[in-house]
Amino acid sequence: MTGSAETPLFGTVAFVGIGLIGASLSLAIRRHGLAARTVATARRQETLDTALRLGIVDAASTDMAETVADADLVMVCVPVGASGAVMRAMAPHLKPGAIVSDVGSVKCAVIADMLPHLPEGVALVPGHPLAGTEFSGPEAGFAELFEQRWCVLTPLPHTPKDAVERVAAMWRAVGSNVDTMDPEHHDRVLAITSHLPHLIAYTIVGTATDLGADLKQEVIKYSASGFRDFTRIAASDPVMWRDVFLNNKEAVLEVLQRFTEDLTALQRAIRRGEGDTLERHFTRTRAIRRGIIDAKQA
Repeated sequence: MTGSAETPLFGTVAFVGIGLIGASLSLAIRRHGLAARTVATARRQETLDTALRLGIVDAASTDMAETVADADLVMVCVPVGASGAVMRAMAPHLKPGAIVSDVGSVKCAVIADMLPHLPEGVALVPGHPLAGTEFSGPEAGFAELFEQRWCVLTPLPHTPKDAVERVAAMWRAVGSNVDTMDPEHHDRVLAITSHLPHLIAYTIVGTATDLGADLKQEVIKYSASGFRDFTRIAASDPVMWRDVFLNNKEAVLEVLQRFTEDLTALQRAIRRGEGDTLERHFTRTRAIRRGIIDAKQA
């Protein structure tokens, strides 16, 4: 299933929230002719004015009901903690046959919050594009964001297959590789590949922030690539990541416990001067980087 300027996948795609991910997806949809029209709603008129000025969407309004009323696909692009409230607010205004999807990096909690408000005749296809930058807001969006990146869909057993395929076709058309996964498994995988690294980055940069003024200035001045990478990750949207950790706490705490145990073992090896232990560990973990490069995810 594909779309073109003559036969788009969707008539109207509505975005609830138009930050980095929503703006990038709208730009990609417009570039590839996947919808006849894209529209957006957000809480702040300033955000919508920016989206209109940059040609990200065809129309925008702070009125959610008006925005989603004619939509064939509604993309919920808000912090995961707001997903349930968004679904509850827009549910009475969704037309039969519409599809609702999202881009949140937590799936179990989002599904639990949204599903009770899902109207009859509307399909829910939860999703998570594994793409992003440290920047936020519609001005940060760009159409190439999803190219050669994975998008994971976590449909429920009763989700209509044609709805899943239409959403998958959209993601493929904007350049993504698409996979489907059980929501619980998704949350466990992302806890180690995304959520824990962000938690570590926020902690390390926070430690640097708490140093004395002179030392802190030297840390900034002489930052090596490792610390620079941590600061890039730690510059991500704080509201989004607050909600991620609160809504995936079980998986994050489980992997954090394992990480703490491994860190303690390395601490012991350093204290005891066990060079062979350190070298074996670094050699084994080095292979992960090679695998990421081979998978073209670097």
